[in-house]
Amino acid sequence: MNKRIVIVGAGYSGILTAKKLEKKFRKNNDVTITIIDKNPFHTMLTELHEVAAGRVDEESIRISLKRVFAGRKVDVKHDNVNSIDFAKKLVVGNKESYGYDYLVLSAGSKPTFFGVEGAQEHAFKLWSYEDSIILKNQILDAFRKALVETNLDEKKRLLTFHIVGAGFTGAEMAGELAEFVPVLCDQFEMDRELVSITVIDILPRTVPSLPEKLSAKVERRLNRMGVRILLNTSVVRIGKDFIDSKLNDVLTRESSGTIIWAAGIEASEITGKAAQALKSGGRGRIVLDPYLRSLDNESVYVVGDSMLYTPEGEERPVPLVVENCELSAATAGHNIICDLTGEGEKEEYKPKFHGIMVSLGGRYGVAQVGTPKNMFSLASFFAMFVKHFINIIYYIQVLGWNKVFSYLKHEFFTIRHRRSFVGGHLSNRTPSFLTVPLRIFLGAVWLFEGVMKIVEGWFNTPKLTGFFSGASEWYNSILNGAGGATDGTSAATAEGGVEAVKAAGTTIMNFDFLGLFRLIFVSGKDLANSTISDYAFKIDIPLMNSFLDKFILPNNTMQMIMQIFIVLAEILIGLALIGGLFTTPASAVSLILQVMFVTTTGLYLGTFWMIFAGVAVLVGAGRTFGLDYYVMPLLKSNWKKVKFARKWYLYND
Repeated sequence: MNKRIVIVGAGYSGILTAKKLEKKFRKNNDVTITIIDKNPFHTMLTELHEVAAGRVDEESIRISLKRVFAGRKVDVKHDNVNSIDFAKKLVVGNKESYGYDYLVLSAGSKPTFFGVEGAQEHAFKLWSYEDSIILKNQILDAFRKALVETNLDEKKRLLTFHIVGAGFTGAEMAGELAEFVPVLCDQFEMDRELVSITVIDILPRTVPSLPEKLSAKVERRLNRMGVRILLNTSVVRIGKDFIDSKLNDVLTRESSGTIIWAAGIEASEITGKAAQALKSGGRGRIVLDPYLRSLDNESVYVVGDSMLYTPEGEERPVPLVVENCELSAATAGHNIICDLTGEGEKEEYKPKFHGIMVSLGGRYGVAQVGTPKNMFSLASFFAMFVKHFINIIYYIQVLGWNKVFSYLKHEFFTIRHRRSFVGGHLSNRTPSFLTVPLRIFLGAVWLFEGVMKIVEGWFNTPKLTGFFSGASEWYNSILNGAGGATDGTSAATAEGGVEAVKAAGTTIMNFDFLGLFRLIFVSGKDLANSTISDYAFKIDIPLMNSFLDKFILPNNTMQMIMQIFIVLAEILIGLALIGGLFTTPASAVSLILQVMFVTTTGLYLGTFWMIFAGVAVLVGAGRTFGLDYYVMPLLKSNWKKVKFARKWYLYND
């Protein structure tokens, strides 16, 4: 009998639950999996502030559900769920209704306004993809209007920002905005003193989930960034251009151009409706048993922000953080599999959380990470490193290589105004057309070398014995002090490979690392008379030497195979680089050949430029005045249609 699993909500927990179930039932045609969301994409909610404050583009936080589930047996439905009939086991949407045997409620959450007058009507929210774009446009419009405003008081009001809430969202939005303001002031020729940013919260400290010392660090950092923090202060009213707050029963009204609400969340609308039929608790969340099922309905599982569950031995419900989404999805998925297969035992939800982190702009953050019994605090560079590492893990689980590459691109390779914890050092600034002469010249050298080897008879007779042994004898003559420097120099290929023995010179380095490899750096002459072409470097690896001595050099057939491979590789690399066709694989093979030469014959420093040139043209060099400009988009569009590539995300955008 066919079993239907319906997942309402394609947030992090919904996606991971669907992927876990699909992996188990991929070959079982009796089980169908449907995931429904009001958007055709997943939003990385933890990065909304980055879009709102202009650090990254909006597409960086949007992940297509079709791409997430491409090649998988998951039916993705773009629909808005209006209600759930638990008696009939029916999910009712705008477009159609969906019957189920098991329901996973993962509809997330929405902002809650705690009854503050005017908050919902006049404050800007930050809890969805749309919210981040609207807020970004509002911030830019505030500066555009202030630019042409002649009244100083009105100009200041337009540039006054209030953020209600000093928790994760409020603190991160304040830090991001404070980092964005100098950029906007420069762009719109505005004095920084005209801009005001204030964070207001009734709590006694910022981000109370953090230890007090880290909360203090957050406050000090925000203060240094020009953010005013009002704690123990309640917001009582919000208007179109003002905000009323109360401290110690003293009511204060301040003018404001932009008010951002980040003061708390409650269950989403559909979860709130479900809470009327199922046992629920604070802010509309569903109360669960240890297996993450509703107490009233064992066919309904709840994960992520929609759940209200206190693990055995704990005093408080599980926190609504990303890691809870991941862990609850794994438990719910496992238990549904047990229900459907009748195999194994259900697991109780016993989450172990590994920390929390807060970023204050792109350059600074704080974190508490570790194991539940052994947490430690991080700040600045290390905290931001952990944040990006966790985000990459997030993306690997959702969209694999495709999104990881996109994330690195948005966060590091195209970042502007140095808004990264490594500054702007990784951001591309050099126009790619400047690499064209280098690419063509590197290709010409490789082509010349391949042709010259054909002329020298590499296709006709074995050459490698003299090629390798001659180089080894030359190095040994210098390392063993066999004579002083002479006018003779050893011959070398253009790749720098040493071929013949003529002289002993000067040993500069001879470092043996535990017998695993030896670093050799010598000159064919005395140092006073040496030029860059006299210096040679080699990484001597005994394992490599043994392989050559036992399997390659004693066998003329193997020598010829290797020689032909080297010649053809050099010619193909040369042609590819000159034409700008398949530049990335050609550059990669170029580097591999250089590594082969370094570990066998060694390289003269005069040809080390080829290594650095190979690195310089490794990514995208053929897209400028090269055939890759035409070929790669065509190949990419067709490759993305391959089922295997879509399923494992083996492509990038």
